[in-house]
Amino acid sequence: MYRSARSSPAPGAQWNVPSPLRCAARVAGDAGTVTRESPGRDGFARPQQSVPSGPLPSVIPLRCRLTPSPPPPPRRGLRAGEKSGHRGPSQASAPGPGGSMQVLRVPRVPCAWVLLLPFLLLIATPAAHGASYKPVIVVHGLFDSSYSFRHLLEYINETHPGTVVTVLDLFDGRESLRPLWEQVQGFQEAVKPIMEKAPQGVHLLCYSQGGLVCRALLSVMEEHNVDSFISLSSPQMGQYGDTDYLKWLFPTSMRSNLYRICYSPWGQEFSICNYWHDPHHDDLYLNASSFLALINGERDHPNATAWRKNFLRVGHLVLIGGPDDGVITPWQSSFFGFYDANETVLEMEEQLVYLRDSFGLKTLLARGAIVRCPMAGISHTNWHSNRTLYDTCIEPWLS
Repeated sequence: MYRSARSSPAPGAQWNVPSPLRCAARVAGDAGTVTRESPGRDGFARPQQSVPSGPLPSVIPLRCRLTPSPPPPPRRGLRAGEKSGHRGPSQASAPGPGGSMQVLRVPRVPCAWVLLLPFLLLIATPAAHGASYKPVIVVHGLFDSSYSFRHLLEYINETHPGTVVTVLDLFDGRESLRPLWEQVQGFQEAVKPIMEKAPQGVHLLCYSQGGLVCRALLSVMEEHNVDSFISLSSPQMGQYGDTDYLKWLFPTSMRSNLYRICYSPWGQEFSICNYWHDPHHDDLYLNASSFLALINGERDHPNATAWRKNFLRVGHLVLIGGPDDGVITPWQSSFFGFYDANETVLEMEEQLVYLRDSFGLKTLLARGAIVRCPMAGISHTNWHSNRTLYDTCIEPWLS
C-alpha cells in the first residue's frame, strides 16, 4: 500500500513520490488575506481558497507648487474629426483659438504635503508594519489537517498583523501515516518556493510528528533560510509509549513487543514506526530505523556531514513540550531527552547524539541557539490552541 523508504536519499536526489502527494501548499490565513472555508472530507470547515486583499496602492509622484499658477482657461470641446491625445500625467492638450494647442495645467500639491504623505500613510495603515515580519510555515502532525491550526492563525494575526502564514495542507488525516521520507519530499516541494520569495528568512513551526519532518527538511535542504525552527511537542528523540494511536493501528501489540513490527521492512512503511525507539532493543533500532537513526546521525551514511552542515544553518531551535502532554513518551523527547536501557530519562546533554555532536545539537547550544520552553498543564492536542503557551513560547520568535 505504501512505497518503501528503507534507504536514505542523497541531498538533491528525487524520491519516488506518488503523484497525488505532489500537491501545492495552501495559504490558510494571514492579515492581508480574506479566507473562504468549505467543509472537508472530515466534516470540518477547512480553508480552500484565499482572496488577497491586495497591497497598499503605490504613492503617485506629485509635483510641488513653488509659485502660484494662473487658473487654467476653460476647456473647449474637440472639433469634429479630432482625436483626443495623451500628453503624460501632468498635462493634456485641447484645441485653442484658431486651431492652436494650449497646455492645460493639472492643479499641483504644495511640497509640504508631499513630504508628509509617507508618514501619514504609515500612521493611517498600521498593517503596513507587517512587512517587517518573516513568513511563517506551519507543518501539522499525525492525523491532523490545516483546520487544526485556526486558533494559532488568529493569535499570529493579532500579535503580528500582516504576517503571511502558510499551513501546508499535505498528508492530512490517514495520509500522515505514509513513510516520513515520502512526506519530507512532498513538504520540501511546498516550502521551497515560499523560501525563495522570502530572502529575509522564514519561521518554521512544526507540531508533533511534523517536527521530525521539519528537522529532516533542515537536514536535506542545502539553501534553506529558516530563522526560527519551533518544534511544538515533537518526539525528537523518538517515541516509546502506548497511545490511542498505537492501539488503533496495532491492537494486539504493546510497547514491549511493538519492535517486532516496527523494526521490520513492513513496519517501516508506517510513519509512527519511523521514529519508534525501543531502548531495550537499541541494536535493532540502529539497524532497522530508516529515518530517525539517520537524521540523528546515529548510523553512518554518506550524507551525514552534509546534513549536519545544512541543519546548522538554522538561526534558533525552539523546543516546546511538557509533563502533561499525555502522548509523547517520554515527554522529555520534545527536548531531545530519552530513556536509557533502565527507562531512566537522560537529558539532552547526556545523550550520545549530543556528546558526539552527530547532527549539530552541541554546536547550536554552544552558540546560544537552543531555547527550551517547558509548559505544564497542556495536553497534546491543545498545544496549538493555548494562548498562554503562544504568548510565552512562540510569539517572541516570530519577529
